Amino acid sequence: MTPLLPQPLHKVSSVSTRSVSIIGTGSYAPEKVLSNADLERMVETSDEWIVSRTGIRERRVAAPDECTSDMAAKAAMAALENAGVTPQEVDMIIVATITPDMFFPSTACFVQTKIGASRAVCFDISAACSGFLYAIEVARQFITTGVHQTVLVIGAEKLSSIVDWTDRNTCVLFGDGAGAAVLRHREGSRGILASHMGSDGHYSEILQIPGGCSRNPVTAENAHERLNCIRMNGKETYKQAVTSMISAATIVLEKSGLKAEELACIIPHQANLRIIEAIADRMKLSIDHFMVNLDRYGNTSAAAVAIALDEANRTGRMKQGEPVLLVVFGGGLTWAGSIIEW
Repeated sequence: MTPLLPQPLHKVSSVSTRSVSIIGTGSYAPEKVLSNADLERMVETSDEWIVSRTGIRERRVAAPDECTSDMAAKAAMAALENAGVTPQEVDMIIVATITPDMFFPSTACFVQTKIGASRAVCFDISAACSGFLYAIEVARQFITTGVHQTVLVIGAEKLSSIVDWTDRNTCVLFGDGAGAAVLRHREGSRGILASHMGSDGHYSEILQIPGGCSRNPVTAENAHERLNCIRMNGKETYKQAVTSMISAATIVLEKSGLKAEELACIIPHQANLRIIEAIADRMKLSIDHFMVNLDRYGNTSAAAVAIALDEANRTGRMKQGEPVLLVVFGGGLTWAGSIIEW
């Protein structure tokens, strides 16, 4: 007798394979510029020390009353304008951030109200500096399957609110800002050609904020320890960043069938010029292949690759139909890579 097979509870529909493209980008940086010279007056450091070790010359700092959702909304509106899309056409808003306005509601919900995208479903994701690419991959799934048509992805950070300004090893690295992209299916374009995401929680302690949440709340007794500020093991972070980003780049190049020299532009996470130079060396490419703006913005975490992408788009670093590699690394550890046909 033939055994009876269990019947599915729901009819399974065939999965669409629609391509997903970035059809518009935008970014925002606060007005206040904090230079290395300014930092010399705050901590024991020097312009020469900072530039030689990081490549950073200045960074932007948000105003005291300027929160993450304010910056995110401005980047979002710039991206929507660039895409020719109205806020009412947006089906979903995903904000990648480690500096939300508050634990809840999500920063995406605040952005929704500020830009008037009343139809959108909204949520945040936390993947540190990898957040923007993680969010793009999440958005891709909704569009590919036809569940949503237009997704607004934002990377936004007010890192000045979680920096220990007495720690010269970390306070020189970070800045504030936001970048955004509008994703949609675009007829005749292959869009995202390949993507890869990875994580390794075994290295969580080398880059983290140790306090402020349920594991280690900030109290009156421990407030002086600044547990709600960024802590980083610089040498180990550098090592893992180079290794992970090279791995992600290699994987997506293999998936796409492309060679590194065929890429019109490489947009890496903007954390440290030494990291980018090491990646260029391992990929056997000139640094000219890489979009670099960390000298002006510092490390803006989830916003970094998004701001660089917008700048590359608006300055013509890649033309329609050309392949672009985005590759990132962040605390978690997390890393990701995407190759997109522009």
